[in-house]
This record gives sequence, C-alpha cells and structure tokens, in this order.
Amino acid sequence: MLFFSFFKSLVGQDVVVELKNDLSICGTLHSVDQYLNMKLTDISVAEPEKFPQMHAVKNCFIRGSVVRYVQLPADRHRPGNDETKIFFLLPSISLTDNSILQC
Repeated sequence: MLFFSFFKSLVGQDVVVELKNDLSICGTLHSVDQYLNMKLTDISVAEPEKFPQMHAVKNCFIRGSVVRYVQLPADRHRPGNDETKIFFLLPSISLTDNSILQC
C-alpha cells in the first residue's frame, strides 16, 4: 500500500509512463488503483512516428504489470522530500532529471 499511497498523491500531476513495449506515454494521472493500474488523460506519445496508431487516443488505461518506468514531475523527486525515500526501493521509477522525456 506504500506505493499505492504515493501514486495516489500524484493524481492530477503530469507523468511519463514508459511501457515494456518501449511506448512512452505523457499525460495527466487521472486515477490509480491498488494494482498500480493507471488512467491517464490528455495523453501524447513521445515517438508518434513509431506508434501512429496512438495519434487519435486522448485517454488511456494502463495495466500496472506492463509499466517499466514512471517519470515524475521535476519537483516531486527532490532528495529532501520524505515521500521519495521509497523510490530507492522501487527499480521501475526514474530518478534522474536528465532522463526525463519531454512530450
């Protein structure tokens, strides 16, 4: 429940979700459940030429088991935040500013 609580606190924030099939989706986190399934709104794809079928999609549901990384807004993963201590235990979270995708 620790990770669920943290992701629940990100609702309304812009995130980038990289899937195991190399698709990176940028969007606003609308909701998350206990399985870390996510609903994103106002999405865009980092590489639209590689995934043209995603061009018309504006909202999506992402199953938690297909997520490779979740990139957070820059102000959410500063070393001083108590919430970020859990991310050193979670290998699927990106912590480096220079690796954040811009959509």
